Amino acid sequence: MFRRRTPRSTLAAVGRTLWPRGGWLRAVRYVVYRLRRLPDPAYKISRGIACGVFVCFTPFFGLHFLIAAGVAWLIGGNVLAAILATFTGNPITFPIIAGLAVQLGSRILNEPAPMPLGRVFDAFSRVSVELWVNLQAVVTGRPVHWAHMDSFFEHVFLPYLVGGIGPGIVAAVLAYAVSRPVINAYQNARIARLRAKVAERRALAETEIASKETRG
Repeated sequence: MFRRRTPRSTLAAVGRTLWPRGGWLRAVRYVVYRLRRLPDPAYKISRGIACGVFVCFTPFFGLHFLIAAGVAWLIGGNVLAAILATFTGNPITFPIIAGLAVQLGSRILNEPAPMPLGRVFDAFSRVSVELWVNLQAVVTGRPVHWAHMDSFFEHVFLPYLVGGIGPGIVAAVLAYAVSRPVINAYQNARIARLRAKVAERRALAETEIASKETRG
């Protein structure tokens, strides 16, 4: 019922991921608009934003939404804000995040040479395919192979995880520090506008009542 009439090709799907409909500027504006409309206090929304930003520095691709929502729920942040903030990680920023995390993590773990960024993404691609094939093997009965998993965990996943913690915390703190006063100012201005509209309508109603009494 909800399928497309003309199925989208793989190339088109990848292209839509890299460049969403309307462009990234429109996507960012939509995220900002949704954040503005959230009903929670500024500190809760900012906590959620910080969670979403931090999770973008972890190598748990495909689980960022769930992890950000869970962490936000644990610390009393806005869950929807956390989910929206995971869009901080996108095809434009992920190369920077991945390169920084792997380089830093390799140094912390005393790796002889950090893996180049191109090989990092290639490793994620190979392991994703391997996971998918092994999941199918549960149904098909084919033998399960983990040829790439050990090397991936040692040289990519673990350095990425360790190296992403520090930059992730810094980015999350900055996101909280910047977003809270901005959201608080916007909410106060919105409340002031609503009060002004209510006062204007009340004054207009009182004027109409006074006018009717004068005529009567």
